[in-house]
Amino acid sequence: METESYEVRSSGRRKRTMTAYREGGELVVVVPSHLSQRQRDELVPPLVARFLAKEAGRRPPRGDAELTARAVELYRAYVAPHSTGPEPALGVRWVTTMEHRWGSCTITTGEIRLSAHLQGMPAWVVDCVLLHEVTHLLVREHNADFWAIVNAHPEAARARGFLEGVEHARAHHADAPG
Repeated sequence: METESYEVRSSGRRKRTMTAYREGGELVVVVPSHLSQRQRDELVPPLVARFLAKEAGRRPPRGDAELTARAVELYRAYVAPHSTGPEPALGVRWVTTMEHRWGSCTITTGEIRLSAHLQGMPAWVVDCVLLHEVTHLLVREHNADFWAIVNAHPEAARARGFLEGVEHARAHHADAPG
């Protein structure tokens, strides 16, 4: 059986654990920088095998059908042109427990959670938060490549300003004398 190729990266921040994830469709394994080549040769292939087995058996992430369809549209329009890998499985749902972020994305599963606080906001604001999250499926960090994709949306700056205004109003409302 032929094994998928992968890139191994060293991290000085990792002390004991290793991780595997997809980045732009490519498999990446991050290991502690102190591991010897022998340790890498012994430990990385089983990790890759477990990751691939889990990935092959994974069910599509659960989600709200309308939000998920919109996320797929945004992925195809803005992210896919920068990716060489297959389109990820996506699932988007509203959550009521998210208080300090507008959205979050689990890169390994394609599950995106949007704060219920976004409900009732203009569609272009929700779209920009969705685009932010689906972009993480290709680019993990908030680097120049990430922002180039997100900022390609014509309403990106406006949505960022809108959300900053909401956050400002919340902070000042909390400080207002009762």
